[in-house]
Amino acid sequence: MRRFKRTLAAVALATTVVAGTAGWATGSEQTAVTGPPTGAAAWRADDFLHRPLPDPATAAPADVARFFASLTEARRAELAARHPLVVGNLDGAPVALRYAANARAIAAERAEERARAADPALPEYERLRAGELADRYARLLAPGRQILAFDPRGRGQLAEVYGDWTAAKRTAVVVPGSDIDLASFDRTHDRYGAPAGMAAALRAEMTRQAPGTPTAVIAWAGYTTPVGVGLDAATGRLAKAGAPRLERLLGGLAALGSAAPAVFCHSYGSVVCGLAAPDLDRADAADLVVLGSPGVRADSAAALHTGARVWAVRRDSGDWIGNIPNVRLLGLGHGTDPTSAEFGARVVSSAGAHGHSGYFAPGTQSLRNFAKIALGAYDTVR
Repeated sequence: MRRFKRTLAAVALATTVVAGTAGWATGSEQTAVTGPPTGAAAWRADDFLHRPLPDPATAAPADVARFFASLTEARRAELAARHPLVVGNLDGAPVALRYAANARAIAAERAEERARAADPALPEYERLRAGELADRYARLLAPGRQILAFDPRGRGQLAEVYGDWTAAKRTAVVVPGSDIDLASFDRTHDRYGAPAGMAAALRAEMTRQAPGTPTAVIAWAGYTTPVGVGLDAATGRLAKAGAPRLERLLGGLAALGSAAPAVFCHSYGSVVCGLAAPDLDRADAADLVVLGSPGVRADSAAALHTGARVWAVRRDSGDWIGNIPNVRLLGLGHGTDPTSAEFGARVVSSAGAHGHSGYFAPGTQSLRNFAKIALGAYDTVR
């Protein structure tokens, strides 16, 4: 009877999506940005070192790390200057070099958009859009910001580091869900539903709990997220495109000898994490924590086949994601509720959190638990 009811729910979900009458059918289909950034062809053709450069599309992050370790500081800096978009997004390259490369790439994009904003030959709406982009890029260039990845293609992808990553003994990565891109990455309204706000709050709580421990957190918006709650949010298509990008990020950090992070996966981001999980060992990720999750496209924590510990955050009663049927049928839906007993994750409290985007809000039990997990204080997690 239970299986029959789940099947009926799945059919209802499928009908809703296909008919386009309600629920899931309020989003727009996105084109996933994948592969290396613009400039990869020029990078491959560059012979100034008189040796092949690692192919950004195929080179393993560990091979990239060994390549840069073989270069002098001057050669590294020259590569970053010649190919800022490639070096800035090359997993396995030194993090400080990526910061410098991305600052250069962002400055170049800002200059281009400023020129477009001042071009009288363009329609007014294009000039206004260019001015907004130029302002956004200017904010990314503010002193102290550490941009680990920057790709202006599509809606824009970004990753930012909070803290000194190379010195950190305890680390974390935040993977966001739908409606996140360059424009919403560090929004000030609904701050704790955006990756920048999540990461800043988590690092502050880690510092509060363990003031003598060097910590760092990455806010990673390195994949094309769904917009709204349409077919993209109901299927794994964008997650399948994003999962290899997350794997490369974590593999690149591991190749540099970084402490294995706890990875916090919010909403549709948990679908990305679920698909990446089988390729993550304990060196890549110590913990996978899913929150506000519609499912991870696996029937159980064991079915993720990952070396990381798997945690699930109990949903707030006001989190709308709880209204989504935990089923999979004809490619729609993401499967078993990760907080259910049958899934088998370590379930933690979110007391004090409100709604779908309140789990990282200061003062919540969920944020306190996140910091405990990231710090490895597992026995104190509620």
